[in-house]
Amino acid sequence: MTAPATGTVRRRLTVHGTVQGVGFRPYVHRLAADLALAGFVSNTASGVLIEVEGPPDGVLRFCDRLAQQPPPLAAVTGIGHEDLPATGTTDPFAIRPSAHSTGRTQLPPDTATCADCLRELADPADRRHRHPFITCTHCGPRFTIATAMPYDRPATTMAGFPLCPACAREYADPADRRFHAQPVACPDCGPRLRLVPAPGSGTRPARDGEALAAARALLAAGGVVAVKGVGGYHLACDATDARAVATLRARKERGGKAFAVMCRDLGTVRQIADPTAREEAVLTGPRRPIVLLRRTTRPGALRLAAQVCPGSPHVGVLLPYTPVHTLLLGLPGDPPGPRVLVMTSGNRSGEPIVTDDDEALTRLAAIADAWLTHDRPIACPCDDSVLKVRPDGTEQLLRRSRGYVPRPLRLPVPVRPALAVGGDLKNAPCLGEGDLAWFGPHIGDMGDLATLEAARRAERHLLRLTGVTPELVAADRHPGYHCARRARERAAGLPVGEPVLVQHHHAHIASAMAEHGLEGTTPVIGVAFDGTGYGDDGTVWGGEVLLADYTGHRRFARLTPAPLPGGDAGVANPCRLALARLWAAGLPWDPGLPSVAACAPEELTVLRRQLERGLACVQTSSAGRLFDAVSSLVGVCHRAGYEAQAALELEAAATEAQDADSAAYPFGFTGGPGPLDCDPAPMLRALLADQRRGTPAPVLAARFHRGLAHAVAEICRRARAATGLTTVVLSGGVFANGLLEEECAALLAADGLTVLRHGEVPANDGGLALGQLVVAAHTPRHAPTG
Repeated sequence: MTAPATGTVRRRLTVHGTVQGVGFRPYVHRLAADLALAGFVSNTASGVLIEVEGPPDGVLRFCDRLAQQPPPLAAVTGIGHEDLPATGTTDPFAIRPSAHSTGRTQLPPDTATCADCLRELADPADRRHRHPFITCTHCGPRFTIATAMPYDRPATTMAGFPLCPACAREYADPADRRFHAQPVACPDCGPRLRLVPAPGSGTRPARDGEALAAARALLAAGGVVAVKGVGGYHLACDATDARAVATLRARKERGGKAFAVMCRDLGTVRQIADPTAREEAVLTGPRRPIVLLRRTTRPGALRLAAQVCPGSPHVGVLLPYTPVHTLLLGLPGDPPGPRVLVMTSGNRSGEPIVTDDDEALTRLAAIADAWLTHDRPIACPCDDSVLKVRPDGTEQLLRRSRGYVPRPLRLPVPVRPALAVGGDLKNAPCLGEGDLAWFGPHIGDMGDLATLEAARRAERHLLRLTGVTPELVAADRHPGYHCARRARERAAGLPVGEPVLVQHHHAHIASAMAEHGLEGTTPVIGVAFDGTGYGDDGTVWGGEVLLADYTGHRRFARLTPAPLPGGDAGVANPCRLALARLWAAGLPWDPGLPSVAACAPEELTVLRRQLERGLACVQTSSAGRLFDAVSSLVGVCHRAGYEAQAALELEAAATEAQDADSAAYPFGFTGGPGPLDCDPAPMLRALLADQRRGTPAPVLAARFHRGLAHAVAEICRRARAATGLTTVVLSGGVFANGLLEEECAALLAADGLTVLRHGEVPANDGGLALGQLVVAAHTPRHAPTG
């Protein structure tokens, strides 16, 4: 900005980005007051509108500081400037009511309780001492309480809580940290906690501080408490109490899938795990995701119950991110209680997280001994995010949800207004328009009507907050997916009339390309490894190397297909998948093999008949199913109680031997008129030979991981030789496997290839919708105009 030397000037600024719900207007007010400028600031549907008037040097300094030093939670994407005639006003700078206009702003995610609020929470002299809903402009719920934009209290679920005189004074005081903080409240005017005991439990109902004390006592006694958070209910129990954890696992029908735990503080985290400095920074940051940490083996460490995370060297850990969590785990001076709580989604396995209070009392009735709830409604379900930190310090999101949504992603290519519905597993929708895309929260697996309704609710919420009016809908090509049917319903009311169907693995690769800002004008070598996806030939794909851009894809290579006995239903039986792989490779079913021993004689007879006659068998090239098969062959997992159990346990076994052995099992390669076949048969023969020699299962597992990584590197070398392409994208749920991903990345980089991996967008099906969005936008009849 260039200012005249003298006189009074007036300037209008339109600020875009995440600028509502982050204390932006109070910040602007203080900045203008410091510089003795007149004017006003107001929220609009497209961002924040500012007019400032005063001496030219003061206006210039205001503009510079606004651009260079925005509030800490803000994310400014652009500032427009317009000179206006000076009015000569000397009125103090003001915050005006929100202006309702066309356009779009960006709402921030929910943010963990800030240090200032935590100090007040623990201060007996503060009027918000032990207030379970303490918040300010720097922290607290945003996305999960907003019902519309602009972000003002009447457009949140706090609308039903009128401010008391003391809170109203803080809200109106520019010098106060709660100046125009929409969720502000106190014990006199805010939401109220209550404890609802299960019928016949003998526990009395309680409110506020008594409710918290009763919940802590119940947890200390081995009970299970349903705790209402910002995005839904959790189920909590003492993570060091083996009986309590076993009870929760049985009631929730969790099988062997790991639980996440919430620790009181960072010191407690260090007693159960060995976090790196980077992992500690993520744990204590404002987003507060679940972070997968290496469990400690130090003598004298705090021991979690064995059933918290059976069969895994890692544990998912998070720190308290709401005042309720902090109070539940105890303030200094509180009576002793659990320092580590299992904190798992409030649902029965396979169902969506519960957000409605009445629904919680019925759907969680067979699980919880009591409900610690409150009367602030949840506008949208939003489960906890999950990530891990790679050895190089980069983050890999496995579930993008609370703390990350609805923060937009910048797209490298423009898209028409569109909704992508994702897949049936790890469902998360994505909206796009222009150069922005917004993920909705993690919904889960589309297995029942409740989950489908949760997905519709999340989509409606995202549409309201972004203002996007979709002109087309994108979905997976699988004809049996619930999401594809929902997309057809959604598209029926649009001019296009039908959804754009995108091949599953093409969407995976496009998702990574979009995350890394590739314009798609040059194809990439896309390695898409996952459990299942509907292929172009009607078979089950999942071990693919594609040459892809946003407009299309060609299958360059695949894992040699093998029968999948029982189709998707057969995934629960890795021992059968192992025997099917051996059958496809022409290898015998030696009675001494762990996979053979895991099957009853009649099961073996039926399975052999299935394979010989092709009954209820589909062909699959899935890398996920190959991991399942190998997991059984080495004796790690024969029956899977949850998705990817066999592969996760195989990775855990391989971790034990990764540094003690450097051998790699070979894969074969066969060319032909179609794609290059990467044949696991040589790997299987070598593995079985090692097994007969008594090689331990961890070594077998490590050699398989390393061999598959070498096979990926060989395929990519051949793709480069055939096409000249030098960028490789790794995507698909199998690349949540850290051993495989790191080995592939290292080998490819050593070959001089550029390797792109997922970070903020999950590699699994939770990131699928972004790929669907950009591919749909590049189909000729749906390309953006202008």
